[in-house]
Amino acid sequence: MTILTEQPELGLQMEEKKIISSEIDGEINELVLDGGFVVPKEISKNDGIVAQDIAVSNEAFIAPEINSFGQSFRDYNAESERHKSVEEFYRLNHIHQTYDFVKQMREEYSKLNRVEMSIWECCELLNEVVDDSDPDLDEPQIEHLLQTAEAIRKDYPDEDWLHLTALIHDLGKVLLLPSFGELPQWAVVGDTHPLGCAFDESIVHHKYFKENLDYNNPSYNTKNGIYSEGCGLDNVMISWGHDDYMYLVAKENRATLPKAGLFIIRYHSFYPLHRAGAYRHLMNKEDEENLKWLQVFNKYDLYSKSKVRVDVEKVKPYYLSLIEKYFPAKLRW
Repeated sequence: MTILTEQPELGLQMEEKKIISSEIDGEINELVLDGGFVVPKEISKNDGIVAQDIAVSNEAFIAPEINSFGQSFRDYNAESERHKSVEEFYRLNHIHQTYDFVKQMREEYSKLNRVEMSIWECCELLNEVVDDSDPDLDEPQIEHLLQTAEAIRKDYPDEDWLHLTALIHDLGKVLLLPSFGELPQWAVVGDTHPLGCAFDESIVHHKYFKENLDYNNPSYNTKNGIYSEGCGLDNVMISWGHDDYMYLVAKENRATLPKAGLFIIRYHSFYPLHRAGAYRHLMNKEDEENLKWLQVFNKYDLYSKSKVRVDVEKVKPYYLSLIEKYFPAKLRW
């Protein structure tokens, strides 16, 4: 079954908006994000900034100012015990994620011979998982999945495939569990990046790549490396983790999600691309179109990480109906 998706509108999907405008040197800049998101911006008259607030729809999901630790989102430099462990995670990740390692992992896990279970059974397994790479969250992963899905559902009520994509995007983190090989955290979670070409400086904690075996390989340390411009991300080796694994599970089990949904699952941790714009020279036209949906999704994936709780039993029937629509009853993992 082929599903056609309309491209997301680059604006709010509601009549009322909240606009934060800044006037600096006579220029007006508005900070309004897709799907109802408004990123709070610190306003200071000393900086010559003037703020104008317009009524906000009560139905819109508004981005919080701080994460569940009371700090700014994705702040990898804040001093805390949590952030020290996150930096150590990235040190190990950047040292051990080599081209050969990723190739080996893809070959091994594409067999899908570990477990057979449903999507919802996998969701429940995530109650046992905490992501050591995330500086914004230490709640069980099922909470984050439902927070993300429900936030998107409010602002994009007609895109049910996007609701389900949000629910399942992190299911690959079950790789941390014994039944799936109990891989170390650095091989499962964290931001992803290409192998086989130079490590872009936008990658968090870039300094640790100097200890990676690929760093001084002349075949890998140029801008294009082993690739050609416009080759398409399908042809690029991305660091191994839960993104690529869940993509393999969905694809090989013949999920009927649109291509944009599979793209989100596979690249939602590829922050150097969708936050910093790195590696865009490797994308093709289809990647460019799918990236629009990933950028919509990313705002919800990031800013829904808060202490807001979701009533799992209340929303479960809705998500079970979506699972039945797009996935087989049992999947090979």
